[in-house]
Amino acid sequence: MRRLLAALALLCVAAGARGEETAQWPQIGNTPGGQRYSPLADIRADNVRRLKPKWTYRHGDFSKGNAVHGATAFEATPLMIDGTLYFCTPYNRIVALDAETGRERWTHDPKVDLRGVYAPVCRGVAYWRDASAAAGAACAERIYEATLDARLLAVDARSGKPCAGFGRDGGVDLRLGLGALREAEYYATSAPLLIDDLVVTGAFVKDGQRTNAPGGGIRAWDARSGALRWVWDSVPPTMKAVTAADIARGATLTPGTPNAWALLSSDPEHHLIFVPTGSAAPDHYGGAERRDLDYYGESVVALDARSGQSAWHFQTVHHDLWDYDLAAQPVTYLHRGRTPALIAATKLGFVFLLDRLSGRPLFPVEERPVPASTVPGEYVSPTQPFPTRPAPLHPLHLQRDALWGLTFWDKGKCQAAFDALDYRGVFTPPSLQGTLEYPGLGGGINWGSVSVDPVRRRMIVNLQVAPFVIRLVPRAQYRGAGDGSDLVGVNPQEGTPYVVERAPFLSPLKTPCVPPPWGRLVAIDLDSGERLWERPLGNLHGMAPFGDRFETGTPNSGGSMQTAGGLVFVAATMDRYLRAFDAADGRELWRDVLPYAGTAVPISYRVRAGGPQYLVIAAGGHGALGTEVGDAVVAYTLDGR
Repeated sequence: MRRLLAALALLCVAAGARGEETAQWPQIGNTPGGQRYSPLADIRADNVRRLKPKWTYRHGDFSKGNAVHGATAFEATPLMIDGTLYFCTPYNRIVALDAETGRERWTHDPKVDLRGVYAPVCRGVAYWRDASAAAGAACAERIYEATLDARLLAVDARSGKPCAGFGRDGGVDLRLGLGALREAEYYATSAPLLIDDLVVTGAFVKDGQRTNAPGGGIRAWDARSGALRWVWDSVPPTMKAVTAADIARGATLTPGTPNAWALLSSDPEHHLIFVPTGSAAPDHYGGAERRDLDYYGESVVALDARSGQSAWHFQTVHHDLWDYDLAAQPVTYLHRGRTPALIAATKLGFVFLLDRLSGRPLFPVEERPVPASTVPGEYVSPTQPFPTRPAPLHPLHLQRDALWGLTFWDKGKCQAAFDALDYRGVFTPPSLQGTLEYPGLGGGINWGSVSVDPVRRRMIVNLQVAPFVIRLVPRAQYRGAGDGSDLVGVNPQEGTPYVVERAPFLSPLKTPCVPPPWGRLVAIDLDSGERLWERPLGNLHGMAPFGDRFETGTPNSGGSMQTAGGLVFVAATMDRYLRAFDAADGRELWRDVLPYAGTAVPISYRVRAGGPQYLVIAAGGHGALGTEVGDAVVAYTLDGR
């Protein structure tokens, strides 16, 4: 019977391949559970080499950085609904394009305040249709955006005009109930989530600043009026949680609690919201006093959309000291075609496969001993959870002899730096000596998450291998940037005894001190948890002479998309290529150079029956990651027709 159902599913896919069906892309991951999968199959292994650009749109909102804000990153995943593409620029301008021609239909500029923003970025917008509104009425269809100056906006999907009945003049102030905020300390970088006529928001809280940082709780707003409906204050059950009624009376969310800056996902049938959390504040020093607030840290938390109450949670890191926040959107699927399941992918390169309704692991998870802390006053969890299937995708051990350099000279420099650091394997805690963090705090797997083929039950994930160095400095001894330190990126961690310095572990020639590949693409069979194939992702194109010959992989930011045509599309790399791989075996089938690095997730759609299958990606680089910044949205079709 299972084989028969699979055959019928593939027949349905084949019907779509003949161009007889339209296919939209209504949410960031296409489905509420974020699968990043297209049912279209016009583009296949036997014709993908015919892909050519159809049109390119330039939005103009980019910067190398200035006295006001840092360099931009263009990480938006467009939506495609009823022939219109919707996306946001790094300056939070919302743009609507004709999905077939790339012609601009409207734009909405909320004129955001970017003062102090580290890297202006907007990963996408959300769409909602009001079932109670008359067809064609103003704001019957809405686009929602959460902004870099902490506002939640609603605009008419047809015109781009603010929805006057939402909040105040079309906007809600997300600073409500947060108390006194510092400049650019709290803002949104990811799209809000729509479920049960609610708009659900999380936010970025600036790393490593203070123990009493703004509360990281999740809030749900009425999709029509913008009224606050519920609050999930991310405190442990032993503490009294702040409610929406409390906030209406002037209370604030509990300070220092875990936040969720990444994309949320949902299971509408069961009214569940899946929240990937970060750590309690600050990042690299906890002490015994932070243990209570760690209860929901580095977890997937399932919230009941009707009440905002926690249904279950699964913690991926205990008492995080490494900035191993869950950056990847949780992704839903049916395990072995039957069990509602959820994928939690982490910066460690761990992938936990969970029962979606209970949070129980589908494969064994082992609690293993990890190194103790050498820092006075610090508390470290004696064990950490390790998945058994899939086995960890990122290397977890690094030997001195395995360190790498372009020459013997820089390899020697890497070895000398290694000798000076505290390194006792994965989960070596931050130290006064300086700790080698491997995997590094950027991942592993980051916000691009994973893609899932729900028919073949195959997961594809891109990850990077980029170690970091972390050093704690006693506050009384810290002398600022002029103290001779070779590290960059200083966080004050106010309220603790230590300032933290952190930087990538690079050779003097600015290459990672670990052997390539530095970027990888991996396929996993979700039924068995076994690795199907693995290959390098990226080369040194544009970064070294004859760079195309060096398939070293590169650090990457963005994600993959799978299609019913059996293909994986992914950019994400520093080399500016958009690539297509055979999802069955990982063979590269096609590549094309983008105007800028595609640090985003591609999408695919068909606007009308008989029309072409489109492949679209945002290509605007990421200044903080060292790639050129820009502003292109590029659409491909077979033969560019």
